[in-house]
Amino acid sequence: MKLYYLQGACSLAVHIVLEWIGEPYESESIARTALKSEAFLALNPVGSVPVLRDDDFILTQSTAILQYLGEKYPAANLVGSDLHSRAEVRRWLGVVNSDVHRLFGLLFGWKNYVAEACKDELIAGAKTQLQRYFALLNTQLQGKNYLTGTRSVADAYLWVTLRWAGLVGVDISPYVELVRFYEQLGLDAGIQSALTQEGLSLA
Repeated sequence: MKLYYLQGACSLAVHIVLEWIGEPYESESIARTALKSEAFLALNPVGSVPVLRDDDFILTQSTAILQYLGEKYPAANLVGSDLHSRAEVRRWLGVVNSDVHRLFGLLFGWKNYVAEACKDELIAGAKTQLQRYFALLNTQLQGKNYLTGTRSVADAYLWVTLRWAGLVGVDISPYVELVRFYEQLGLDAGIQSALTQEGLSLA
């Protein structure tokens, strides 16, 4: 099994989950400039990470890969053990991927959406919407160490997006449960290993 990743991108969540699973895997860092190369486009025509190769099976898209790994290695219990717990993991995975990640995408890649004259307005709007989701996630984490009460693939993805907050100047300090979650999970051996492999530190 091999993961193709871009340093610090959403592929870091897959890297973390692979560490949590504890089975052998390979990983290869892809430079941003190589994402549109002929060789990489042969793996993923969209030209984005993550990409997971499992023997002859090639899978793209973060949420698909995370759920695939969770189902392939059920002993790790990262996607829930019954119908309701699996649905809860998918619910919060969806919030992080479809809402939180999307808004960070606007902050990181505003040039792909608006002219510079509109930059400040777009960034302000994205940050305002992020506060809405941070409040929701903060409430969900009250009395729990993990989003669903048990560690899951959604927690890895959320942790990565909270790391991004520090990189783009989004303040999470008002959300004490999110801060607690980020700091406690940052001590996790799997997360520490994934960060080291990618040449990263805590933001």
